[in-house]
Amino acid sequence: MAKCSACSAPLAANSQICRYCGVRNDIDLSGKYDFSPIGTQTSRICPVCDTPLQTVALKGEQVLHIERCETCYGLFFDPGEIETLLARTAGSTLAVDRAWLDGINRERYSADARVRYLKCPVCRVLMNRVLYGYRSGVVVDRCASHGVWLDGGQISHLLEWQRAGGRMLANKRPVAKRQSAANAKSATLSTMKAAHDGDSRDWLAVAELLANLLS
Repeated sequence: MAKCSACSAPLAANSQICRYCGVRNDIDLSGKYDFSPIGTQTSRICPVCDTPLQTVALKGEQVLHIERCETCYGLFFDPGEIETLLARTAGSTLAVDRAWLDGINRERYSADARVRYLKCPVCRVLMNRVLYGYRSGVVVDRCASHGVWLDGGQISHLLEWQRAGGRMLANKRPVAKRQSAANAKSATLSTMKAAHDGDSRDWLAVAELLANLLS
């Protein structure tokens, strides 16, 4: 469990703010990654605090440059950078642990979380709120052109999700949906053909058309 950097009290899983002393903590990078600030503040603006973001270099085999707010500890990733960070931090996952996934989301769920639409740090256009991945429980703010904003604590949530097999589960989902649709289409055709056995080939063409519409 993460501890407050000021008073060492335990932090709730779904909060950066210490319930005892009120200090906001960096629970995503500090103590987890070897990183350092790069240069001065950037022209990119924190969508929460409306202040310039700081570029930080996350060291590793491939140095990753991301933007970080020094006040709220939110993070801005260029396209593809979240996936790179999660892959190299979580490592390979061999199986999906559904119980772990349920536990992660249950611990980090916040019923009083306020819905808000934020501006892209680069173009200042309102971003779209989207679920990052199936059963991740993390709603991120995405600009189609420039990247993804994560509030403080969200990258840690996604890291646990990936370690529990969330990415593997999300990748399997489109395949399962296509297979389910194909099975439904096949069952519909079989039922309709059996019910009208002996009808003309014209009717079978109509049946196939209807099955396509239902799929």
